[in-house]
Amino acid sequence: MISDLPRDLAEEVLSMLPMTSLRGVRFTCKKWNNLTKNRSFTKKHNREAKVAAKNKQRTEFQVVMLLEYKVYLFRVNLLCDPSLERIGKLVSLGDATDRVDISKIFHCDGVLLCVTKDRARLVVWNPYTGQTRWIQPRNSYNRYDRYALGYERKKSYSLRDYKVLRFMDDYDSRVKQRITEFEIYSLDSDSWKVVHVNPDWEVENFQRGVTLKGNTYWYAREKVSIVAQGRARDISDQRDFLLCFDFTTERFGPRLPLPFHSFGNTVTLSSVREDQLAVLYQKAGAPASYTLKIWISSKVEPNAVSWNKLFLAVDMKPFTGFQFLNFGGSFFVDERKKVAVVLDIDRGKSCPTRNTAYFIGEKGYFKKVDLGGSVDGHCWPLVCSYVPSSVQIKQATPPEDHTLIY
Repeated sequence: MISDLPRDLAEEVLSMLPMTSLRGVRFTCKKWNNLTKNRSFTKKHNREAKVAAKNKQRTEFQVVMLLEYKVYLFRVNLLCDPSLERIGKLVSLGDATDRVDISKIFHCDGVLLCVTKDRARLVVWNPYTGQTRWIQPRNSYNRYDRYALGYERKKSYSLRDYKVLRFMDDYDSRVKQRITEFEIYSLDSDSWKVVHVNPDWEVENFQRGVTLKGNTYWYAREKVSIVAQGRARDISDQRDFLLCFDFTTERFGPRLPLPFHSFGNTVTLSSVREDQLAVLYQKAGAPASYTLKIWISSKVEPNAVSWNKLFLAVDMKPFTGFQFLNFGGSFFVDERKKVAVVLDIDRGKSCPTRNTAYFIGEKGYFKKVDLGGSVDGHCWPLVCSYVPSSVQIKQATPPEDHTLIY
């Protein structure tokens, strides 16, 4: 039988298969299921995948999307006729009826942090290995919570301590008081720790942080109460800025400059090549709201950031005639093709019903790709970059088997 091949030969042959074939391999037999989740195999498979991607001259890459509370893996092809192809979906293999609804996703070097639809559960998930780790709250989770996934930097890649930051600083109408909570969960120690922070800034609960090299960056603003009291700095002195949380020092860094000033406008962040930031800006109020601008950083660290010249500036009036919303507006870019892909709903219609990807480039390049129906108005389409990783998620309890179905 083919499943009786010697381990070394089986590993060599199976490592040449594309990621989309791993599900079938894992269902072939228990022996191959264990083999394809072994660290030595995943490292070899990653090397083969990188060689294949290089041979394709980077015309294809993968992203993760959240659509209607489901997490999908998409292949992006920007050669000739740009396209998006859905190739994977997260389901539970332990119980086919257990469909996990996800409301938020956060990416860190091939590992995802997912927040369930009811905001009551967190799960850390590696889609490549199929490993998951459900995280119990110290007390309870809150609907206003902001989250981030990062890691403490250590000498060895395999010894990374992945951590989750949870914080909120909001007035809770249910208890009629302002609640300020900052805490960190360590997957290594399986414990929560309170972090003492007295913020003079705020991060809106719809803002999505972006993690680079283990640290997370947010678009932040001077706290409204400080502005109201007349103690805000002039606009030239960073009333809005980037803010970084360093997972190694477990501290927020200084205010970092943006290439613009924004109040009430669309501002969203994305990552480029896993080592740089991209920021999208679209000013509120016509006619200025039609111009979309994107910058890419030239240097980004917890204590410093610098920006390249404007990457892309496009008048969107001929194409959409509306402003992307902060609730939507998640995006990714391809530097080589100088194309941005922005996710939103088809709000150009009187009754928007479709999740949509907008391909935007230079010299009038524009294309819309339908991503399926938008049934729930509270679930905006989200996208983040994705590079398969063989990193192992340390388990506190026997793992539940979740993986991608293709």
